[in-house]
Amino acid sequence: MGRNREPRAGWHNARMTAWDPKSDLRRYLQIARDALLWKLDGLSEYDIRRPLTPTGTNLLGLVKHVAGVELGYFGDSFGRPFAEPLPWTADDAELNVDMWATADETREEIVGLYHRAWAHSDATIDALALDATGQVAWWPEERRQVRLHQILIHVIAETNRHAGHADIVRELIDGTVGLRQDNGNMSPGDQAWWEGYRSRLEQVAREAGQR
Repeated sequence: MGRNREPRAGWHNARMTAWDPKSDLRRYLQIARDALLWKLDGLSEYDIRRPLTPTGTNLLGLVKHVAGVELGYFGDSFGRPFAEPLPWTADDAELNVDMWATADETREEIVGLYHRAWAHSDATIDALALDATGQVAWWPEERRQVRLHQILIHVIAETNRHAGHADIVRELIDGTVGLRQDNGNMSPGDQAWWEGYRSRLEQVAREAGQR
């Protein structure tokens, strides 16, 4: 939400560093991971599980899903399977079960799994060259052959997509918004300003709808 506001202080004095595309991709992947996890901070067990869209989108379920995403793409696709079995990946698993946490699955378990998924993914990224080849078994046959570079971009995109979902869900719960704890990435304004801004948008939408 809002526009990116990268720090500019001292930018004109900075020297261009050696080109390292893998480091750039890892950095953006980690930013997305951290943004997604931050959306859980300070919420109750109920709130992190609340389905707040017609399709049941909820915060802890998003974390659970993205953990599985990383383990599939950076593990199985490159012949580096994760040591722990994931029940929701079984052939007879319940539909959509990776998108929500059961009452018996704790926040600590899901977040811990996500951290272990990071470590497993990062080990794959460290071990392989960007042009290393793999196979995504669940993609159409004509697109299954992939390179690590492509998968890094794919997982960054997917993680950011779900972090955006989490941003909206968190705002619906308690009004908390922003990219990360130290960077709201939002236009400045107090509650009264935002209420007026929203009211203006509502009025504009109504006027457009009447034309």
